[in-house]
Amino acid sequence: MTRIPWWRNAVVYEVYVRSFADFDGNGEGDLQGVRSRLGHLRDLGVDALWLTPFYTSPLADGGYDVADYRDVDPRFGTLDDFDALVADVHAHGLRLIIDIVPNHSSDRHRWFQEALAAPPGSSERSRYIFRPGKPGERPGEERPPNDWPSAFGGPAWTRVNDGEWYLHLYAREQPDFNWRNPEVRDEFEEILRFWLDRGVDGFRIDVAAGLFKDDSFRDLGPNDRRVLNGPIYSRPEVHDVYRRWRQILDEYDGERMAIGEVWTDGPEDLALYLRPDELHQVFQFDLQLAPWSATAFRDVIVAALKAVAPTGAAPTWVLSSHDSVRHVTRYEQPEGLPGIESARARAALLLLLALPGSAYLYQGEELGLPEVTDLPDEARQDPIFERTNGELAGRDGCRVPLPWSGQAEPYGFSPDGVRPWLPMPERWASMTAEAQASEPSSMLAWYRDALALRRRLADGLPEDLEWLDSPDTAVFFRRGPLTCALNCGENPVRLPPGTPLLTSAPLYGDLLPGNTAAWLETG
Repeated sequence: MTRIPWWRNAVVYEVYVRSFADFDGNGEGDLQGVRSRLGHLRDLGVDALWLTPFYTSPLADGGYDVADYRDVDPRFGTLDDFDALVADVHAHGLRLIIDIVPNHSSDRHRWFQEALAAPPGSSERSRYIFRPGKPGERPGEERPPNDWPSAFGGPAWTRVNDGEWYLHLYAREQPDFNWRNPEVRDEFEEILRFWLDRGVDGFRIDVAAGLFKDDSFRDLGPNDRRVLNGPIYSRPEVHDVYRRWRQILDEYDGERMAIGEVWTDGPEDLALYLRPDELHQVFQFDLQLAPWSATAFRDVIVAALKAVAPTGAAPTWVLSSHDSVRHVTRYEQPEGLPGIESARARAALLLLLALPGSAYLYQGEELGLPEVTDLPDEARQDPIFERTNGELAGRDGCRVPLPWSGQAEPYGFSPDGVRPWLPMPERWASMTAEAQASEPSSMLAWYRDALALRRRLADGLPEDLEWLDSPDTAVFFRRGPLTCALNCGENPVRLPPGTPLLTSAPLYGDLLPGNTAAWLETG
């Protein structure tokens, strides 16, 4: 029997390091804090954790602006702390995935500082993307080299003192690397080996589709920035990089892996990254973006499975992340029944965990945490808020530190009396991990039960699914002996055949209530 790699059906827990647990008392999460809470992850029942960037960084974009790819930022700890974390993760029977950020660095990176000090056309500047501007409408006026936008608002170009412009698809503090320069390719291969040698089990690749840009730097025009065959993302050259990275990963024992953050305007492009000699997984974000709708959920699942089927890879599912509004809040219904968002979140978890492939959870969803929508402007740190002059709130609302215990801020995230880097709501006193741990009906208990049952069933489930007839408001499908039924409507629907194993809310006999899901055993 062929062994199934650990990552193919894994449940992975995303740790946003700055907001997970503060061990040293500086108001920000750190690696020692992650170590101190590994028991929580083990008991939750996940298979692996994914760490967001902990590298040396000025945190202009939450650590995704890396100044040194081979060191730990002092506010998060040391390399010794990282090594101890790797050992403890493995001792708890878990795997460790870390972020790697190859599209851009921090403007404080040594290479970029050398580029700024060097003249146009120099080898130092060739590591990044510098270009001359274009004449403006008025004499002496100059405009950026093309019309590309920054994802955080405004143009994707900033002018330096000597008149050249550098590209940054994100914040101005995040200059894009020039991946047509072999020095950049060699550097990142060595970075991969540096962390693989320290024992990491895999990498989550940030902006995986963005490394190469159209070398003519043609205008985007009216097209979306992620348009297929466009000038910015998913250029064909990127696949050679991941073929080489796959070779490096395969050199190491222990089933090392890589998952790409690949945003496209359609599922077809994802399959190109999943060819047998490229990435092991790519995120499929459409479930995260879908409204609470049986039709929308089914359409997303059908498209995702169709996209990966030719590759032989397994799909990857996610409901929330550090870049999106928490799904509890997305599932709110204006003027709806109190608690409906929590009921929907419980039901959505059963849908997620019943699907073939791997599931990625975001820290705090096991506590039912909502998006914090009332952060004061002066507390916000996401560059999206600043670059759009406050028109967009940014992502701080899903990055508020986790509440572990106690009745008031900092809720055990930091030592008592320490103010967290983002303020925590007073209403979270009843949502701490401590408060939920002994409550059988809590969201935390629900996640533990669902993950434990999934683990028991996983090895006996086929990788494909069979759609069953269902009412318009419901999604029914079967995977071998497991049937999943989700009712997105408000009125009860009749359950498909089977013996209930786990339900997100009590059944009405053989009826599945609205906003409820059930797992049933058949045959």
